[in-house]
Amino acid sequence: MVVVLPHLEVEREMFGAGAPLVIGIDEVGRGAIAGPVAVGVAAVAPSCAPLPDGVRDSKLLSEKRRELLEPVVIEWAVATAVGFAEADEIDEFGIMRCLGLAGKRALASLHAQGVDVLASTLLLDGNHDYVSASLSTPLRIVTRVKADRDCGSVAAASVVAKVARDRVMISRHAEHPDYGWAGNKGYGSSAHLEAIGAVGATVHHRRTWLHATA
Repeated sequence: MVVVLPHLEVEREMFGAGAPLVIGIDEVGRGAIAGPVAVGVAAVAPSCAPLPDGVRDSKLLSEKRRELLEPVVIEWAVATAVGFAEADEIDEFGIMRCLGLAGKRALASLHAQGVDVLASTLLLDGNHDYVSASLSTPLRIVTRVKADRDCGSVAAASVVAKVARDRVMISRHAEHPDYGWAGNKGYGSSAHLEAIGAVGATVHHRRTWLHATA
């Protein structure tokens, strides 16, 4: 089996085309039945050091490894941020619009940190631009399938997003221990679904999604 390691070749091509910064973007929590969806962003510049060893798409890393890599990624990038859209928003607006809302919030956080988002090129994992519809100002967005696997900035964004969302779900587990969120992070494990059947749903559950799985 050939293991593909993330690199910065795509970002370097964008720098060569004139981008002063590239902002990698990735989402986590899209398929969960409880908790927010999170969108992580990681801004990188031509002056950034090589991608730190071990950075991968967060799905390919253990929870312990992600926790160890998150501060490394934050130190390496120009800036990172994570935006969230909560379960009630997902119920009201749908998942695609909420991915855009979470992305917009993450980019606003970068802007507040002094990142020139308007001048940057945004590198978004997947084949669908879910960010632009939520923005009042058009940005330069490039979509790329498997960017979380191949592109260092996107892999870095996936790590910070996953760690941030996991921490949210672990903290909510303390309030609602019946559902096992510290372990399943809000995804639809059999134990999680059984707990919903036994004690009902919380404000953190995506109720429209529960109807779909009933």
